[in-house]
Amino acid sequence: MNLVTARDIGKTYQTGEVEVQALKGLNFEIESAGFVSFVGPSGSGKTTLLNLIGCLDSPSGGSLSVVGTDVSTLGRTAGAAFRGRNIGFVFQDFNLIPVLNVFENVEYPLLMASSMGQSERKERVESLLDMVGMADQARKYPGQVSGGQKQRVAIARALVADPKLVLADEPTANLDHDTAYMVIDLMKSMKEKKKTTFIFSTHDPKIVGEAEIVYTLEDGALVNREDRRSNNG
Repeated sequence: MNLVTARDIGKTYQTGEVEVQALKGLNFEIESAGFVSFVGPSGSGKTTLLNLIGCLDSPSGGSLSVVGTDVSTLGRTAGAAFRGRNIGFVFQDFNLIPVLNVFENVEYPLLMASSMGQSERKERVESLLDMVGMADQARKYPGQVSGGQKQRVAIARALVADPKLVLADEPTANLDHDTAYMVIDLMKSMKEKKKTTFIFSTHDPKIVGEAEIVYTLEDGALVNREDRRSNNG
């Protein structure tokens, strides 16, 4: 089953009197429980594409189906509701809320987009923190933990509402080599345990090396698709 299907997706921005074509007629499909990376130089359209898939922006043309919904037709309110139910995010700068502790940061999406009761929320958050190895840090604040630990918290937060899809924009950019590999292994483990699809926008060869499918973007166009699954056995 395809989790994401793009048909002739385009995105154009108006900068003053200049029209910038950020994405040009993209066509692709992403299956469920995938580990997929979009690569390309800065300005190639990677982050723009993730924003479209994540309902943070709308395409200028074409159709984009995510989890069986044509998100290109959703308005801002409907897009936010869809995002809360179906999509998690992991960012390079972690985006944790500094005044909330680790537990509260992971719990936050459930408070925003779920009617889950307090005891069930507590159980869900504690389970995710245990999975990412941060259960013993639950009462610490973001400023009291390392960069790798922050990203572990961000991954738990992205997964706490059981999304079918997690979008990760340069998630290892601010991590050292060993910590980056640790975080990649954690995301792969979460993919296997929870059957979540991970889609990356990245320059990091460590992530690219672990991806099952690699799409290459250049100047807003999709120029290559590489399927590594047969090579990885």
